[in-house]
Amino acid sequence: MGTLDRFEKKVENAVNNVFAKAFRSEVKPVEIASAIRRDMDDRAAAVSRDRTVVPNEFTVLLSPSDRERVDAWGADALAEEMVAAATSHADSQHYAFVGPVRVHFETDESVSTGRLSVTSATRRGSTAPATSTAASTRHPIIDIDGQRYLLTGPVTVLGRGTEADVVVDDTGVSRRHLELRVTPAGTVATDLGSTNGTFVEGHRIQAATLLDGNTITIGRTRIMFWNGADDDDLAGG
Repeated sequence: MGTLDRFEKKVENAVNNVFAKAFRSEVKPVEIASAIRRDMDDRAAAVSRDRTVVPNEFTVLLSPSDRERVDAWGADALAEEMVAAATSHADSQHYAFVGPVRVHFETDESVSTGRLSVTSATRRGSTAPATSTAASTRHPIIDIDGQRYLLTGPVTVLGRGTEADVVVDDTGVSRRHLELRVTPAGTVATDLGSTNGTFVEGHRIQAATLLDGNTITIGRTRIMFWNGADDDDLAGG
């Protein structure tokens, strides 16, 4: 079974089990996921020998009846499944995102029931899903509870509040707790006046330049940091 066949099967198993009853002769979730995948493949742009960037924001245009059905059965939940499917496909194809992956559903009167159209855009954000372990000093990777983020912007704020770029679900973390600033001289971690402080390798810091493999602790949450200085550590971390 080829990579694309495995992708189709994985999406069908993971998504259709939840939404199968909602979609009979109309648009099915696996068809939406496949359309997003095709858009990613069609718009993949090689920016260097080992970095191919794909869109990270997708708008799915549906007929009025299909859109009503999506809303009735949980548009947000379906969008999350589509984001997971897009991220999985990017990982399998070694694609890179430059910002967070988002999927939106919109109504288009010109689209017939059972059909769909996908438009996409590449929009830079502070972080993106890390689809490989290829960290670099320009695009470091952080790992929070097994979820890896690629730092794609110059400044990333971590905290418990929804205004943070990366939301950390930990009551010991302040709403805006920690700033990670990527500079030519390295990535600088700065505590943003948090209640419980920020620790790097167990030492409380106000600001510190991070090294590959450093552990940052905020509240009860441990964050691993890599910038590609030691690829062996990254692969095994």
